[in-house]
Amino acid sequence: MRADQRPIVIVGGGFSGAMLAARLAERGQAAALIDATGRFGLGVAYATPFDGHLLNVRAARMSAVEGRPDDFVRWLAQAHPGHAHPDAFAPRRLFGLYVQERLAAVESAFPGLIARLHGRVEAIEGTGVVLADGRRLPGRAVVLATGNPPPRTASGDQRILSDPWADGALDAVGPTDDLAVIGSGLTMVDMAVWLEARGWTGRMTALSRRGLSPRPHGPRPDPAAPPGEALTRGPASRRLQAARRAAGEHGWREVMEGLRPMTDRLWRAADLDVRARWVRHLRPWWDVHRHRIAPEVAAQIDALTASGRLSVAAARIGSIETTPDGVVVTFRPKGSAVPRTLVADQLIDCSGPGHDPGRDPLMSPLIAAGRARLDPLRLGLDLDEAGRVLSAGGTPDPALFVLGPPARAAFWETVAVPDIRQRIEAVVAALGA
Repeated sequence: MRADQRPIVIVGGGFSGAMLAARLAERGQAAALIDATGRFGLGVAYATPFDGHLLNVRAARMSAVEGRPDDFVRWLAQAHPGHAHPDAFAPRRLFGLYVQERLAAVESAFPGLIARLHGRVEAIEGTGVVLADGRRLPGRAVVLATGNPPPRTASGDQRILSDPWADGALDAVGPTDDLAVIGSGLTMVDMAVWLEARGWTGRMTALSRRGLSPRPHGPRPDPAAPPGEALTRGPASRRLQAARRAAGEHGWREVMEGLRPMTDRLWRAADLDVRARWVRHLRPWWDVHRHRIAPEVAAQIDALTASGRLSVAAARIGSIETTPDGVVVTFRPKGSAVPRTLVADQLIDCSGPGHDPGRDPLMSPLIAAGRARLDPLRLGLDLDEAGRVLSAGGTPDPALFVLGPPARAAFWETVAVPDIRQRIEAVVAALGA
């Protein structure tokens, strides 16, 4: 096999990896798509079987292909016409089916260019990988599209659900259990609505550093308020003042929509000090305003809160202990020096993805060998504008890329589908496909 015929090896078969493989095949480039779960095209987000888990983006923006904005809505009109409204928030399960069908359609149209491998990658070796069963898969380049890892909490106790997305994890929750939750973001919201649909009638107390929860989308698509120069240039404090003024004039959703198309450029243009201040001071507020939830979901959360079954508190966790009767969480409420105790039947870790490249079994050896380096804020691997991994000396590796959520250190916005599909095009172009 000639070098230019070797496949692009893609590690991770969720949305990012699967849709990259499809775009490469459409360009005539072979790809080997490797996934440890065998659920190609789904990843964690779209593997949910619960139709109450809705997309956080309106259907009109959820095309998997850059340049074909109505692709998902047209698929819905044919396959699930009841959900085909462009301004609606479709079930995530349906989006997963759409991604899987697109992957299958490209495989059929370009036979032999996508090879699916169900297995776990043990190591990256040159321009290929080594699988856990000992197989070596050579390639022309490797793309890490491993998605979001589970939270970092580890426990062998059945009362602590360290990965609520694991198959059958919620089966441990009794119908009247009182629950302690670490984290108050999107995962907490997902668990609350899913548990209620399963017949759970207990109470949930969510603890997070600042006690913030995702804001809802408005009833209609929000027009973008074009950000002025004061919002995109100059000191961070002045930009924040400009954002507050603009929110007062146009509405905060409109301001967020105006920033959305340029977030990655603003992040990459910012110096290290500004990035550090954004992460330290603004990130929690950015997350809850930028990554909003469907109005229908927000209404369910509001109802749980109004009934006293859901409460969210700003607090620092001190300790977590399990007893034969439950879980005891010691925490210190924000603004208080006096610790408090929460006793629950179960604890669910909804603290979010546990990104830690320094401990990742694939990334940490690359760092140790000098083939990769952490970004200065230690958010992830350092990448160039095309997504190529930078070596310890800052040289881009033409045969090693990162795509999707693990690329957040370089681009910040690499979680939502509209952002990932643009990154896919950049990677395809950099690979010369």
